[in-house]
Amino acid sequence: MSGHSKWKNIAHRKGKQDSSKGQLFTRLCRDIYTATRRGGANPDTNYHLKMALEKARVASVPNDTVIRTIAKATGTLEGVRYEDLMYEGYGPSGVAIMIALSTNNRNRTAAEMRHLFSKYGGSLGESGCVAWMFKSTGVMTVATDQVAMSEDDFTLVMLDAGIDDVEIDEEQYLLYMAPEHLAQVEEALLAADMHSERAELAYLPITWVDVPIEDADKVATLIGMLEEHEDVQSVSTNVRLPEEYGSEE
Repeated sequence: MSGHSKWKNIAHRKGKQDSSKGQLFTRLCRDIYTATRRGGANPDTNYHLKMALEKARVASVPNDTVIRTIAKATGTLEGVRYEDLMYEGYGPSGVAIMIALSTNNRNRTAAEMRHLFSKYGGSLGESGCVAWMFKSTGVMTVATDQVAMSEDDFTLVMLDAGIDDVEIDEEQYLLYMAPEHLAQVEEALLAADMHSERAELAYLPITWVDVPIEDADKVATLIGMLEEHEDVQSVSTNVRLPEEYGSEE
């Protein structure tokens, strides 16, 4: 969570709750459900469903489970229905936090979010209270070992395909683009015999908040607790933790 990479700062992804296969399957099926509701059940015309199905395939989610999840999303099978929500609030030091959720009980989730913010030094806000501090952004990752061309050549190809910016983080390229360009960038990758490891919508802060070292642990704890909540899909913040805090982890 330290450093100045956009990815490290805007996409605090859940991880601990995915340590068991059952928890991972639940999360992947929820992604399939949400993508189907947003864009329909045809992966050929629904890019986000295509990506969700690929993640499920890699994780060996049973095909019957995938089919049942899509049927629930389209209303052809009775079962639990999820709705997508976006909660906004402030953490310690005034950092802005946006939480994307998928829940089958809006009232329960709202109460639990309010409790977490209050317990760990933040406050849950009204809709729109921090959204103006972020820009909706498409984020795509490509493993560097897939790219046979030079970094400069790859960057030029991706710029022509529609990305706005690129970073290299460890063993992957991080591509940033307008959300509506996700599909065409993926097509450009496929045309060059490459594919993305991850493609999703995230929120890029317009401005950052540098947190003092004395508040770093409180901010990190709140973000971690939000990430671990079973209904949370992603947490985006404008926090920039001190370099010395990251070096201690």
